[in-house]
Amino acid sequence: MVNSKHKWKAWLYLSPAIILLLIFTVWPIINTVQLAFMENYDIMQALGGKKFTLGFGNFVSVLQYDGFLQMLGTTVLLCVITVPVSTMLALLIAVCLNSIKFLNRFLQTIFFLPYVTNSIAIGMVFAAMFNIIGNVPGLDSSLVSWGIFNDLLGVFGIKPINWINMGSGYWENIFVMVVYIVWNALPFKILILLGALQSVNKQYYDAAKVDGTSRARTFWRITVPLLSPMITYVVITGFIGGFKEYSSIVGIFGDTMGPPGNPGQLQTMVGFIYDSIKKNQGKASAAAIILFAIILVVTLINLKVSKKNTHY
Repeated sequence: MVNSKHKWKAWLYLSPAIILLLIFTVWPIINTVQLAFMENYDIMQALGGKKFTLGFGNFVSVLQYDGFLQMLGTTVLLCVITVPVSTMLALLIAVCLNSIKFLNRFLQTIFFLPYVTNSIAIGMVFAAMFNIIGNVPGLDSSLVSWGIFNDLLGVFGIKPINWINMGSGYWENIFVMVVYIVWNALPFKILILLGALQSVNKQYYDAAKVDGTSRARTFWRITVPLLSPMITYVVITGFIGGFKEYSSIVGIFGDTMGPPGNPGQLQTMVGFIYDSIKKNQGKASAAAIILFAIILVVTLINLKVSKKNTHY
């Protein structure tokens, strides 16, 4: 306990962090909520002293936007696919790393590298892997490159697929994004689950060995239940991060949020918010609050569902 006579020192030490939180977190949230309910808000007119009426026009405008359901569907689709896949892969990799004693630290470093690498730079690398160089005037057809991923498909006799170039389809684009997002999400989840694994009491596994329990049964009956709190954590944070997906799509497709000739094909909620900021800050604020409400509902559902399957 801090002596009451010295509490002012504690507040003094905390004041820089508190001031930064108030300026860059609390005030933007308050301002966003305020702008969301201002009808026809314009920053230049606001600076001139104009007062704006309050209403729900910005929310109606967002919900009536022609591409709202499509961008919401894309956002949900990416979450529903990538979160379970990345969580399961991270759990399997964490179990494997935990059982490997030789080069354990080195392998952990290798798996963690994507987490500290700029997502835009990673997206550019993935774009090159799935890119097709062809149909260029004056280019010899023998020099056409189909990208590393298509070269791998060619080994199995599968014809090259147009993944991200002009004329590529929605599902091809989604596949590329799923591969990238899963790969990019693994390091953090592996780190969390590996740390949890290393804190598990080894007596559980020793007892399973004495009983002759198979590895698969040990995994599902011991490892998964004991790691359920951490699994719940990475699933919830995964959904929160998935609903805010934006930089990964920009890294591969650019700010058009889609392949050449079909911009906006992979538009997400956050992408819509960024685009709206340039035109209508009130509309962007309303979209941000709608996104927050969706994330809140999904998080509460996750907590409700996981409560029955989480063992502390």
